[in-house]
Amino acid sequence: MNMQALMKQAQNLQKDMLKTKEEIDSTTFEGESSIVKVVVNGKKEVLNIKIDGDSIEKEDIEMLQDMIVVAINQAFKKVDDYTEQKMAKYGNMMPGLF
Repeated sequence: MNMQALMKQAQNLQKDMLKTKEEIDSTTFEGESSIVKVVVNGKKEVLNIKIDGDSIEKEDIEMLQDMIVVAINQAFKKVDDYTEQKMAKYGNMMPGLF
C-alpha cells in the first residue's frame, strides 16, 4: 500500500471516529436509584434530574443526596459502556489507541 493511500485511509478513519463521537455526545443516558432519575448526555453533562415522591422529609435529604449520586454514576457508566462499544471498532484497527 502506498503512502498516499495510507494517508487517505487514516483521514477516513478520523472522519468516522469524529462522526461516532458526535453520535455518542448527542445520545442521552438514564440512571435510576429508587425515587431519583438522572438524564445525562454522552459528554457526561447532567440534563435532567427527576425526584419521584410527593413529599420528602428533612431527615431524608441526606439519603436523597446519596440516591442522586448513585443515579448520576449509573448514567455515566452507561455513557462509558456505550462509548467503549462504539469506539471499539477503531481500537481494533489501530491497536493501543483506546
